[in-house]
Amino acid sequence: MRNLLELKDIGFSYHNLHGETRAIENISFGIGVGEFIAVVGPSGCGKSTLLSILAGLLTPEQGTVTVHNPDGSLRYPRVGYMLQHDHLFEWRSVYKNVILGLEIHHHMTEERLEYVEQLLRDYGLEKFRNKRPSELSGGMKQRAALIRTLALDPELLLLDEPFSALDYQTRLMVSADICRLIRATGKTVIIITHDLSEAISLADRVIVLSGRPARLKRDLPIHLTLLSDDPLAARNAPEFNQYFNTLWEALTSEEP
Repeated sequence: MRNLLELKDIGFSYHNLHGETRAIENISFGIGVGEFIAVVGPSGCGKSTLLSILAGLLTPEQGTVTVHNPDGSLRYPRVGYMLQHDHLFEWRSVYKNVILGLEIHHHMTEERLEYVEQLLRDYGLEKFRNKRPSELSGGMKQRAALIRTLALDPELLLLDEPFSALDYQTRLMVSADICRLIRATGKTVIIITHDLSEAISLADRVIVLSGRPARLKRDLPIHLTLLSDDPLAARNAPEFNQYFNTLWEALTSEEP
């Protein structure tokens, strides 16, 4: 698999008047084209810092991020960044919310607007296009926020705990459904989650980070035997418990 990006010995610290706080240290891994990667680690370990570096919002103090474009150019991939909360604007309809990025970037082309219409159909929001965010369920709001992110057709999709605000049952159904649709696009995805079961059931690989400063503790490929495409199928796979135990051991181990 060809890598889209490659991180080599990435390090970053936050600085203020009281000194330096080391956030991440010596992190190296590749991100394959079309790969779905989950990142797990203790709260406050630097997962969001890593995502901000991948998004180009922060510049690493040490190490390099190498781009591997097919044409050999140094152009950074188009990035879509979805945060924990939907941040939909109540004074705009669902449709007006999902095209907000297109408006800001002056990409209101016929092709992009047709793509938005397709996304509304795929994510079950076509009949709610003229509703206000307050009229939607939590899961529907997250779908709308994701459509807004996908409307600009990013090559790299970054998801920072996008389902954490949902109740467990809704989260289980929405995360499986949304990720199935994302996979169908073939996009490269990195998701941060605190839920090991979610990481195993959604991702091709799970990266485990240590406590701050975050270091790479485990990079585990996931291969599940699935008997159906039901959202619970992955959690019932015969390999699931072993992966869970392996990740839990890596997460809680004191070993670097």
